[in-house]
Amino acid sequence: MEKRILIVPIGEIETELLDWLKVKLEEKFLRKVEILSEMKGVDYTYNPKRNQYYSTAILKRLAKIERNKEDFILGIIDKDLYVPELNFVFGEADVINKVAIIGLSRLREEFYGLSPNRNIFLERVLKEAVHEIGHLYGFGHCLNPNCVMFFSNSLSDTDRKSSNFCSKHKIRE
Repeated sequence: MEKRILIVPIGEIETELLDWLKVKLEEKFLRKVEILSEMKGVDYTYNPKRNQYYSTAILKRLAKIERNKEDFILGIIDKDLYVPELNFVFGEADVINKVAIIGLSRLREEFYGLSPNRNIFLERVLKEAVHEIGHLYGFGHCLNPNCVMFFSNSLSDTDRKSSNFCSKHKIRE
């Protein structure tokens, strides 16, 4: 059975971004990557007090998608995400159910009142996607600030690290 990464756009996500990420993830993980149809109806995860979406609740919904047991799911939403203990998260993973999510909002320069920069945005999307999929491989956070598994407390942490795994976190299949 072929192990796949299934990308699930949550709400409207630009096709060009999904296609680009598909190619990058196939190169990085040497797995087939498929883009599934758009998932809608996650408004119940919205917290109006925080103006954010509760990522853990979305992960539970992603976990219900039928697939082969070896498949990973990566949800992509163009919203700001949170978990109760933190002000925000760029993404979250559920290792047991093999599902992860990344939020695009905070990866955009415009979120911080800056001019859009497509290259920086794409680089951040790739790093966060690889990071969350790394968790699905069972990797924890890394102390090496250049490793993609380094915990990003801020966008500068994400910008500083690479999209690659350090020698401690090389994927062996």
